[in-house]
Amino acid sequence: MMKRFLAALRFLTILPVPSDWGTREEDLARSVPFFVLIGLLAGAAAGAIAWGLAQFLPQLLAAVLVALFLVSVSGGLHLDGLSDTADAFFSSKSRERMLEIMKDSRAGPMGVAAIVFVLALKIAALASIPTSSFWRAAFLMPVAGRCALPLVMALLPYVRSEGGLGSVFTEGHPRINGAFAVAVLFLTGWLLAGMPGLYAGATSVLVTVLFAFHCHRKICGATGDTYGAACEIAEIVPALVLSACHGV
Repeated sequence: MMKRFLAALRFLTILPVPSDWGTREEDLARSVPFFVLIGLLAGAAAGAIAWGLAQFLPQLLAAVLVALFLVSVSGGLHLDGLSDTADAFFSSKSRERMLEIMKDSRAGPMGVAAIVFVLALKIAALASIPTSSFWRAAFLMPVAGRCALPLVMALLPYVRSEGGLGSVFTEGHPRINGAFAVAVLFLTGWLLAGMPGLYAGATSVLVTVLFAFHCHRKICGATGDTYGAACEIAEIVPALVLSACHGV
């Protein structure tokens, strides 16, 4: 079990993992249930950072630094997936051509625009939340993002016949992992922020399901890049919902 946790930690974060534990493909394939735990750990760190920054910095600046932390904790892995997915989905090309575009390491104009838009949304939403709930949103954001990963894996098949990094996650029990992720997200949202937190969790799940449906319509399934895109999109939702709840 520890090897699976370390595999998830190694894959989803830039934290150094000692020794060769968690490097086997088998460990990575069975690490999906721990994605939720990684989200909780990243959320706890983001929440603590947000609380500390809010004590002595203007909230807009604090929001920028929290967004920077959320990007850096994964080494930009999910933003890269978002960029590749945007380039492919907005290309108006065939399914086969879209899959080729996602394999291209170069970022196109739509990919760059998607990154800028997502980061701007995160910063603007965080900056608009009252200080008392600022840290709660920062906590929930990475939890929602990492919970979106098992959910998409449960909803969609992996589409690359030649395999790929994302293909290892098709093993195991994807439906159970997806249900577990949703339950943890709902519970975390409720404990942190009451009904607004529950709304944030539910909206994040809804947005993830809609994105999965869009992926199915575009390429009949998922790739590693669309996993990353789902994480980034879901991560925005708690900040947007908490901002809307406090604005009512």
